[in-house]
This record gives sequence, structure tokens and C-alpha cells, in this order.
Amino acid sequence: MFYRRAGIFHTSYATDRALFTIPFERRAMIVILLLALAAPWLVSSLALTSYVRPWLIWTSAVLGLNLILGWAGQFHFGYGAIMGIGAYASVHAARQGVPWELAVILGGLTATVVGVVFAFAALRVKGLYLALSTLALQFVMDWVISHVPAISGGVSATLQAPPMKLLGQAITSEAGTYYVVLAWTVLVALFMLNLRRSALGRALVAVREKDYAAAVIGVQSFYYKLVAFATSAFIGGVSGAMLIFGFYRAVTPEQFAVNVSIELLAMVIVGGLGSIIGSFLGTAFILLLPGQMNEAFAWVAGALDLEVGIEALAHIPNMAYGAAIIAVLLIEPLGLGKLYGNVRNYLMVWPFGYTRKSR
Repeated sequence: MFYRRAGIFHTSYATDRALFTIPFERRAMIVILLLALAAPWLVSSLALTSYVRPWLIWTSAVLGLNLILGWAGQFHFGYGAIMGIGAYASVHAARQGVPWELAVILGGLTATVVGVVFAFAALRVKGLYLALSTLALQFVMDWVISHVPAISGGVSATLQAPPMKLLGQAITSEAGTYYVVLAWTVLVALFMLNLRRSALGRALVAVREKDYAAAVIGVQSFYYKLVAFATSAFIGGVSGAMLIFGFYRAVTPEQFAVNVSIELLAMVIVGGLGSIIGSFLGTAFILLLPGQMNEAFAWVAGALDLEVGIEALAHIPNMAYGAAIIAVLLIEPLGLGKLYGNVRNYLMVWPFGYTRKSR
């Protein structure tokens, strides 16, 4: 079948540690990248700006959260605040005349500084106490952003973002903005793919499993947790900046409230902790499925000529959406990424299913 390992021989460590060891996966990635590059011509402008682009931006943020939650095993309920810090810092820098590329990097670095400073105190606790500490970060940053006029302009103020520029050239087309967002998401995904086969990735996994056991073999758990918080904060800060420059075009305090942190956490859990492809799938599930369900229920009600009240029509899709989340987690508690892995493992031996180890 597609995933056959027969005839694949690794004669060096480099080939054995390649990102994609199966030829079919390499070809599939090439096809996916080609489709992504051709997306402005394959989908409508509305779908590109309303669905594809925000999906890519939120996926990059979910990958950053998955680094700290899925790889390092540390709770983080304040990732929306981290994204907000990067967004506001980059917008202010760009409004002051800083080149757009540097402004975005500055937003990521600002989020990193705040994340590291907070991590020094938060990482002295574990488990639910760490979760509450990160939630406190969310509420503190919500208050600071809303009540400091120098940052947001006020509780209900809207801060307009300057146009996106690359190498001094303004990017005004929707396709150009899409390609910038795509490049950032691909960069984050490649970083995560390489992280899992690096010494840093192995150290983070060791800390996640048993931090005191990792300390016995020489892995400094506090240091690697700090590195995970810093790296995750940088990705979140830049993703927040991308969200403003590449989608919203303006920043308000409500865009990075506590509900955003909860949605990001749901994307990671539904997609699968530590799963890269699960981050893409979980983001699509949480971000895109509700709107599609609303349209589907409205179409069914119209096609069957059902007299459904406006309130019922607004709540029934949400009920179905919640049921879909529960169904996914009941079928596979490890998320959509694990479901993909199950299908992949099945195809590895199909049609010789008896070769699989019985559970």
C-alpha cells in the first residue's frame, strides 16, 4: 500500500533520521505544498481570507502552545495573553516607523520577555497550581492592556494596524498576505518537525514524562522548562502579530481575552498533545466546524421547509458541535492526530492485518 516500508533500507543515520522516511509521505508533502501555493487560484477570495488564512495563523499559535503543553508537559492557560502582548508590541513598533519585519520580531521578543519573567515564578509550582498561575497571567494582562491607555488606548479602543510590508514594499493583495502567513506557518511546522528529533526535543519529552527522573540523568528540568516557555512565547507573540496584520487589521483587548486561551487549549487537546498534524486538524475542527454546522443546519431547515425558531437555529448547531467534540474524544482520547496515526499504521500492513500486534 502507500505506506509500505518494504524495500526501504537506511544505510546511514541521516536517512534513518529524515523528516519523512517513507517515499509516499515525501510525495504527499510536495503535493500539499504545491496545493498551498496554488490556493489563491484554487479557492475563492472569500474562502481564502475568511477560512484558509485564519486557519493557518491559528495553527501556528496552536503549534506554539503544543510545544509547552504537549512536549514539555506544562499547563498554560494564558496563551491568549501572550499572543496579545506580541500583537500590541508589533503594532506599536510598526506605527513608530519600525520596519514591518523587525516589528513582528520585536513583538515576539516582547512576548518572550514577559513569558520568561512570568515563568521564573510560575515554574516553581506544578500541575493545577501552574495552571492557575498561567490563568492569573491571562487576567493580569487583560487588565493591563485594557486599563493602560498607552497600550490599547482604553477599554473600548481600537488600534489600527499599519499595512503589512515586506522589504519595504506594501503588501496590499490578499494573495500576498496569504503567502506571508503561509511562510510563517510552514516555518513553525518545520521547526516543530525538527525539534522532535533534536536533543532539545528529547530533553523536553524527558521532562514531560518524569522531571525528577530526567534530573537524575543530567537534564536540568527548570532550564528546559524555561526554554520551552520562552520558545513557545516567541511563537505565540509572532502569531499574534500575524493575526492582526494578516487578518483583523486592527487590535482590541477583546481579541485576546480568556476565551481565546480556552479555545487554543481546546484546539491542542482535540488535535492531540504533541502532535504536529493534530495541531492542523484540531485548529480546523474548533475554528471552522461551527460555521459550517450553522450553514448546514440552516440549509437542512430550508430544504425540509422546517419552521425552526431563530433561537433554536442558533443553539442546535452549537449542541451538535459540542457533541462532535465529545464524540472525537470518546473515540480517540489522544485526539485527531492519533486517529490519523491509527489510519497510517493500518495502511502500513494492509491487507495483512494479522501481522499487527494484538492489543
